[in-house]
Amino acid sequence: MTAHESASTGIEGKIGILGAGRLGEALLSGLLRSGAAEPDQIRATVRHEAKAAELSERHNIAVSTDSAEVADWADIVVVAVKPQSLDTLLWQVAGRIHPGEPVISVVAGVPTTRFEEALGEVPVVRVMTNVPVLVDEAMSAIAAGTHASEKDLGLAEDFLRQVGRVVRLAEGDLDAVTALSGSGPAYFFLLAEAMIDAGILLGLPRDVATELIIQTMMGSALMLRDTGRHPVELRESVTSPGGTTIAAVRVLEEQRVRAAFLNAIEAAKNRSVELGR
Repeated sequence: MTAHESASTGIEGKIGILGAGRLGEALLSGLLRSGAAEPDQIRATVRHEAKAAELSERHNIAVSTDSAEVADWADIVVVAVKPQSLDTLLWQVAGRIHPGEPVISVVAGVPTTRFEEALGEVPVVRVMTNVPVLVDEAMSAIAAGTHASEKDLGLAEDFLRQVGRVVRLAEGDLDAVTALSGSGPAYFFLLAEAMIDAGILLGLPRDVATELIIQTMMGSALMLRDTGRHPVELRESVTSPGGTTIAAVRVLEEQRVRAAFLNAIEAAKNRSVELGR
């Protein structure tokens, strides 16, 4: 496990980010804000000239539409395109990424073997991250391809520490990660939406209900993270005999909410496996 405070002070080498959409831009922005990389170390690519000019002005880096040129220039390549655009990109950069040059893929659901088949014996590190990358609070998991070394994994960790926390896993575990933390923010937002609506049903103004739930969730998450106590222990500390909380928990159990979450997350994992094929 890693955290922001253990982040590297600097990443050496030229970094090419192929596909600076929402996720790619979040990564390059994190690198720049943290001081892990300087603007002249990073080049990025997008599909359209207008977007390239906008991104270049916003971050003071070189941005183009030529992925092959950027891949040839870079010492480290980060691939952040959408899965449906990957085959075209790999065809463009084949031969431009040299053996030993690390490739960090944040392309959802795509195994490292797909990169290796297209690019040859390059070290590939596959990343599964989630949408809180946009606020530097991502939860990321990384897995090594056939040719990736300890050094390559460490480099990927240095990248991702700038925007959250990182764990290492076997690649076969990434479908489970997708279901838990990749899709996890959606479950969280759905629960927040339901609780805010409940507050409105009980007569509270929407802005008040929203503030109550957001701060309650943030405080509860920090307790889970920082106390190290089991969720059951923390829940029981709030649940007084004959009180309001146990009345609510009984209804949730009667409605099989726990089972619904288990089934939903298993369905997400199965869908991730299907998409990977």
